[in-house]
Formats: sequence, structure tokens, C-alpha cells
Amino acid sequence: MTDLQTSLIAIGGAIVVGVISYNKWQEYKAKKNVERAFSSAPDDVLMQSGAGGHVAGQSRHEPSLDGEAVPGTGGVDTDSSADASAAAEAEASEEALRAAAAPVRDLPVDSLVDCPIPLVLETPAHGEKIILPLQGLRHVGNKPVHFIGQRNDGQWEPIAHRGVYTALLAGVQLANRGSALNELEYSELVTRLRQVADEINAEPEVPDMTAVMTAARSLHQFVAEYDAKLSVNVQSNGAPWAINTLLAALERQGFDLRPDGRLVMPDGDGGVLFSLSTNVTLAADTTSRLTLLLDVPCVSPQRDGFGAMIACAKALAARLGGTVVDDGSQPLSEDSLAEIARQVNAFYEDMQVAEIPAGSVRALRLFN
Repeated sequence: MTDLQTSLIAIGGAIVVGVISYNKWQEYKAKKNVERAFSSAPDDVLMQSGAGGHVAGQSRHEPSLDGEAVPGTGGVDTDSSADASAAAEAEASEEALRAAAAPVRDLPVDSLVDCPIPLVLETPAHGEKIILPLQGLRHVGNKPVHFIGQRNDGQWEPIAHRGVYTALLAGVQLANRGSALNELEYSELVTRLRQVADEINAEPEVPDMTAVMTAARSLHQFVAEYDAKLSVNVQSNGAPWAINTLLAALERQGFDLRPDGRLVMPDGDGGVLFSLSTNVTLAADTTSRLTLLLDVPCVSPQRDGFGAMIACAKALAARLGGTVVDDGSQPLSEDSLAEIARQVNAFYEDMQVAEIPAGSVRALRLFN
């Protein structure tokens, strides 16, 4: 088990403690509500299946934590009604907890990348009524915040105008290349999230800050360890290349010149295989060295980014009259390139074991 997985288990434990405390409070509140209801309106025996119970009944797919079902009485016994209402509230919280504990792949909220925060709804929420308040909370610091909702059929999806949701899940990204989520950012998130929750009649179940900070630092350590970029160079064997002539050759080789001045090799699906630098300013007329750069964790191993980059470097060297060299201007032998390729494959295997495969949605989010 990796340190990252251990930290995520710790945050899950903190959420469990919070949910238990929340359920105790909800049980007390439910009992008081039942007592008031039967003293003032004895015919209203359906109140125990109110907002929390209705949500749980629609979305629940697994037994409760204690493995026992709470039978409905249909009578007016106060203790039984309170127990049923409390159990319904517990089911709603338990359902949200399960959502937070399981990774949600290829959705905006992913428990391995984000800190998931369940939002328990009082009643099912319509997308058109909640989407604007939720869109008001998109970032804390430089960490993105996303929301997903659970439909009546149990499936999770990004919040849509026409959707109807029985539960919501917020997620703030724990880390990126720049930094881990910090205490100030998390405090801001909690404050703003409570404001949003009040607007949409929801109750956030906020994890303990200490556990969240531990998970954030652990994830950022992973990002720092796997933030790898590989470069090879093409050095001119003679006179420097004219930039205008060079750009034309690069375009024929398949490079795109982006509006920001970057030269990139597209992967065919809207992404980037590798990039290229001329190592001179835009105002320069010539250059004698090109550098090709592979952002290793952002390219899927199936695309063989390293192999494609080396093939491109060799083609450019042959076309332009240059030599493929390392950063110290030493020619790269086939044996050296083969050894680097083996190291890249081992790198990919390690990322796969960590459940953050190179080029995946998770990796692209973390190494942005």
C-alpha cells in the first residue's frame, strides 16, 4: 500500500467520524420533530419519510452499516417513528459517504485527486435551480472545485440543467504541480461551500482539516516525484538555421505553431505528444539548436511519446543537417536511447500501480 493510499484511507476515517456525529445530531432532531408532529398533528404519520428518507430510498443500493433494516410501523409509536426517521437520515449520510469513498473515474469529482465533500439534500434538487449557485464556487486559490450529482437511477454526472439529483458531491483538487491544497484554501472552501449549501437547501459533511492536509501533502509529494520531462536536442552540424526556413520545415514535419508561440506535435485527439523550442527569442533570425520536450506523465504509454519524439528528432536531424544530442551536446547512441526508453516504461508502470496512469484524466489534472 502506497503512502498516498494510506493517506486517503485516513481521510476516509475522518469522514466516517463526522458522519457518525452528524447522524447522532440528526437522530435527536428527528425524534424532537416526531414528538412535535404527533402532539400537534396526529394524522401526519408520513413525516418520518420526509426529505432525508425519500432521498435515501431512491438512491440506496447497499445494506446499512449495521446490516439491519428498520421496518415501517404504520402506527403512531413515537420511539419507532423516531428510529425510522433517524435510520432514513443515516441512510442518506451513508449513501453520500459511499460516494466520497469510491473513486469516480472520468468525472469532475474523483476521490483520489479531490477532497470529496458530500452535500445531503433536504429534497431532490433540480439542476436549473442549483447550477448557478454551484458555478459561483469554481476555485479556491489555484485549486479547481467541481460538483457532481446522483440521479434517481443511482448514476453520477456533472450537474445539468435538466437533471434531478438526490445527492450532490463537491470536490476540491488536493494538489497540482504548483502546490498542495493548504489550510487557507481549505478554510475558504468550507466557508463558501456552506454559503452555497444554504442557497440550495443542503448540508455539507466537511472532512477534518488535518486529514485533508495530510492527503493533500501526500498527493503533492507524488506529483513532485513523478513530474518528469525528457528532452533531446538537434544540433546543427554547420551554419545556424534561418528561423523562417526552419519554421516551414517544422510545419512539414507536423508541428503546430500555437498562438502563444509554442511549437507542439499534436497527438491526433486534441492533445500534445511533445513540444519543440528553438532556444531563441521570437525576434531572432537564426538558431543552431532545437530542443524537443516530452511531458512524460501527460502522455499515455500507448502513444509512445518518447519513441515518437526520438523518431522526429532523427528525421529533423537528417532533413536539416544536424545531430541528435543530449543536454551536454554529446551524441545520443542507440544504446543510450534504448536505456532511456526502458526507464520511461518503468515510470509508466509505477504510475499505473499508483492508479494515476500517464495521460489519464487524473494525470492531466494533477500535472497541469
